[in-house]
Amino acid sequence: MQLKAGMKLHSSVCDTDVMVIKGSGDVALTCGGCELTIVRSDPSAEPDAAFAAGTAMGKRYQTPDGSIELLCIKPGKGTLAIDGVPLEMKAAKALPSSD
Repeated sequence: MQLKAGMKLHSSVCDTDVMVIKGSGDVALTCGGCELTIVRSDPSAEPDAAFAAGTAMGKRYQTPDGSIELLCIKPGKGTLAIDGVPLEMKAAKALPSSD
């Protein structure tokens, strides 16, 4: 699938919806073990047990090197992965203290 920033993608095995925040190129992006799609459809199967950790609303998920970043806009049961490697939840940046 060709990714580009601003693109909305939907899982075919759970309720997960994501938006591409950063990244481009041709990658195999999956959720719950099945490829994400551009067109929303009703979940037709259950997520693969190995990819069923779930997604959280409003959280960002990224590759280990940070080259691709996704924002979860609707949570679900599936785990986001690229080429079979699960994406990491991006940690929040610490804000400076105000004295």
